[in-house]
Amino acid sequence: MTVAAVILAATPEGALREIDGRPLVRRLAEAAWAGGGVPVVVVAADPDGAVAAALAGAQVTLAEPAPREAGPVAQICRGVDVARGLVTETEAAVVWPARMAWVDPETLTSLIEAHGTDPEPVIRPAFEGTPGWPVLVPVGHLEALRALGPERMPDDLLDDLAATGVPFRTLEVGDPGTTHDIATEREDLPPYAGPPEPASGHAHEWGSAAAETADDAPLPGPTIAPWEPAPGR
Repeated sequence: MTVAAVILAATPEGALREIDGRPLVRRLAEAAWAGGGVPVVVVAADPDGAVAAALAGAQVTLAEPAPREAGPVAQICRGVDVARGLVTETEAAVVWPARMAWVDPETLTSLIEAHGTDPEPVIRPAFEGTPGWPVLVPVGHLEALRALGPERMPDDLLDDLAATGVPFRTLEVGDPGTTHDIATEREDLPPYAGPPEPASGHAHEWGSAAAETADDAPLPGPTIAPWEPAPGR
């Protein structure tokens, strides 16, 4: 089972905002890899190469965004299309707005495991009953998503997708980072409860080595994916 992580940064400035002593986009890419996202795709404009420099050494592909006028839905689909181009066996993508800076890698792992046992629905994490982000979208629903309006914001897109008949599931993960974005300081987050223990009791280590690699380690990366329209578009 292959589930991509698609990180969406609205602006280069937002992508490069410092969080925990490192650029936000770097922190999210490492968290996505540690949580089991393969491949990891960052959709962000990078006019001067600063975003690519921030991602150097990370296991990630930096994708040029779709045209801005195409709206958030096009950015999501752009990331998923790039992920599928990298790994044709990609079954789903965890769509992760960069403003959700505090999501724990274990949340990604929980979404991926839930998809493995229930592959049809879109899976949305929840904290204390409130749905949040990132959201796992099976690729089978990609065309239904692609047909939605460019003016719709991400939360509205999920409502619209559900209205088309796509099944949804909410998964309680105990992670306040799924509902509290970058506007909340880390020290002001509610306590992290964590997901229920997996039935198997297995502790996953996907990407853990990459997540622990120092930012200044002499590693290559990222791969750059220039803008291309979706097939048939």
